[in-house]
Order: sequence, then C-alpha cells, then structure tokens
Amino acid sequence: MILVAGIGNVFLGDDGFGVEVARRLVGRLPGVRVIDFGIRGFDLALALLEPHELVILVDIVRRGGDPGTLYLLEIQEESGPGDFAAHGMDPAQVLRNVRAMGGSPGRVLLVGCEPENLGEMDRLSAQVEAAVNEAVGMVESLVKREAAAHA
Repeated sequence: MILVAGIGNVFLGDDGFGVEVARRLVGRLPGVRVIDFGIRGFDLALALLEPHELVILVDIVRRGGDPGTLYLLEIQEESGPGDFAAHGMDPAQVLRNVRAMGGSPGRVLLVGCEPENLGEMDRLSAQVEAAVNEAVGMVESLVKREAAAHA
C-alpha cells in the first residue's frame, strides 16, 4: 500500500500547499490512500504504524529556492526511539512518534514546495498555487514508478 499524506494549515497561506495537492489527488490514484492530514500529526503517526511500501509526504519546505520551487527529498530514519509529542504537525516529530510507538515508517519521500507567504491569509500565493499541478504530476509519477518496481 502507498500512502500520500497532505500536510499543512490552510489558514496560513502557503502552508496549505500539501492539503491542496492531496485534495486534487483524491480519486486519481487507484489503490493509493490519499489523506489530507492537515495539522493532525498524531493521526498521521497512527497511519504510519500500518505497513506501507511507500509514504509520500506533501508539505512546504524551506531550502532557499524561489517560491514555488518543488523538491523531492528522501527522508532518512533517525536512530533511536526519540521523544513522543502528541500535538502539532512537524513531520520529523511525527516520524519520531512512530518509532516511539514501536513502528517503522519505512520508505518516506517528501514532495516539498518553497513557500512565499506563511502569513495569515487563507489562500496560496500565486507562485505556490502555480506549483500545485506540477506537484500532483510529481506524486502521480512517483506512484507509477513504485507500482512498476513491484510489478
């Protein structure tokens, strides 16, 4: 099973990127669980306790590029169980929570977008909005590649 997890807060501008990508992917990837986790980090940690061939997180990420730049990163597991925190949506903390609960998230990729505005606006900036469809295509390609590798 493949899990695509949209992450973010739609009330903080570009932080809603992952949520919007997940919204557009729902129903487009047969056999793939696409879930808008928003800011529910504990719910994501619980979902990651189930075995997955691949987990694709979709979120904003600051790496110094121009707003709307997309990145594909492989998230490596940290050693040790880590601390447990039940509130908030910090993807690294979510993965530590999974390990603290005795699970292993397996292979995790992050489709990230460089944000422009994380202020109190309820819409994406023009640059990030323009990157949403490209991110949808990126996730679809990753899912097809994974399916072909396991065929």
